[in-house]
Amino acid sequence: MSAFTQHTQNMYKVPVIPARQMFYKKQEMPNKLDYKAICVFAALGFFLEDDTYYTNLKVLKPGLAYNISHDGYAEHHPWFEWYYEPKERDFDTIVDEFGSLLESIMEEQINTRQVILPLSGGLDSRTQAVALKRLGKKTASYSYFFHGGLNEANYGKKIAKRCGFDFYPLEVQKGYLWNYIERLAQINECYSDFTHPRQMAFIDKFASMGDLFSLGHWGDVLFDDMGVPDDLSFDMQIKVLLKKLVKKSGYELGEQLWEFWHLEGSFKEYVTERVRTLLEKINIVNANARIRAFKSLNWAPRWTSVNLSVFEQIHPITLPYYDERMCNFICSIPERYLAQRKIQIAYIKKYAPDLAEIQWQEHRPFNLYTYQWDKAPWNYPYRIQNKLLTGIRSIVNHEPVQRNWELQFVGDENENGLKKWLFHSPSFKEFISEDIVQMMYEKFLHTDRVWYSHSVSMLLTLSVWSTLFRNSV
Repeated sequence: MSAFTQHTQNMYKVPVIPARQMFYKKQEMPNKLDYKAICVFAALGFFLEDDTYYTNLKVLKPGLAYNISHDGYAEHHPWFEWYYEPKERDFDTIVDEFGSLLESIMEEQINTRQVILPLSGGLDSRTQAVALKRLGKKTASYSYFFHGGLNEANYGKKIAKRCGFDFYPLEVQKGYLWNYIERLAQINECYSDFTHPRQMAFIDKFASMGDLFSLGHWGDVLFDDMGVPDDLSFDMQIKVLLKKLVKKSGYELGEQLWEFWHLEGSFKEYVTERVRTLLEKINIVNANARIRAFKSLNWAPRWTSVNLSVFEQIHPITLPYYDERMCNFICSIPERYLAQRKIQIAYIKKYAPDLAEIQWQEHRPFNLYTYQWDKAPWNYPYRIQNKLLTGIRSIVNHEPVQRNWELQFVGDENENGLKKWLFHSPSFKEFISEDIVQMMYEKFLHTDRVWYSHSVSMLLTLSVWSTLFRNSV
């Protein structure tokens, strides 16, 4: 845990998007479990604002400068606040500005070291690949693919080949989690579920691949709109955010825990009011910019950043999209140019047209020149073919693995590992009613695995936390 000691006065300037959580204890607060915060964590998959498992343990919030005294009293003031001040200029100028900024940030972050670049079929890592190629950086790249799933490493392989990068396809094995779960818990301290950080499966392999990671996290949020009208009303913005934030079956699990711990009021109303209060603090009129700022203040530091600590166990990490200069750049761009990933697409097409010809996974089989045709009737042939293949796989009982949890929760060996934590931890039984756990697990098995996979994953996380950490603070 990154925490301040209680014997010195500390000053800390929290980055705009922090890559790691920093904790401090409020001595005037009792050392009690924050049950309301835990209910929200169960529903969303991450804690909001500065919440933790405990009432007296807090996380430093993004964009604030803190002065923390020896007794845990924290004074703070903002040094960065998200804003929307679009500066009109032509699109080509914006693309050039982006390319120059991205390449200068990456040059500064990397210097002469060898880069490790995760590659996917999306745009963020492909954009980084263009910059690395233009900068002439020695790069080792890799892509994940699931055991029993579609070989999505093919996208990264094609990108790496055209850039001249070394490339490693990494197969995520079924059930790998149970060999790593306690080690992963020590790294992320159970502030995230365990099914998403696939990098944990290869933590020992990365050491020999290079000197530092260049990670593309948060580019997909900064360089896109939020899919709403710019003038969307405040109340509708809250509804949109809640739909994005609360996971499938999240409300159900949160309400069960809320009632079990006899908390006052309505859980749904509590979550809504928390979101409303946080959104009100953002002084931006444009709805897309405001929702983006909300996500950058809450989702990025409290979920996306949590498992970056796995990479940091091996090598230093660099995150060009987290950079303060990139955030300021985003605040100056008219929303119409951020929508639908226009800037990144134009940068790739301008400086690496051969990479733009490679399929865009989100719009397969189309690429960056043809993705506009991913709509009816032009995408009918692919959709029909895909449905036929799905039907054939169903007949031969070989549905491809598409989701992280399928590798960890499905199958006899996985069920044994999962049941060990859900039903055989004395500490967890004291923490959460076994009736709730049994009910959610039964619904996962027999009602809807996709819908209830989140709840099972969060119960697993809470079980590991209660077993390893509950009495440690």
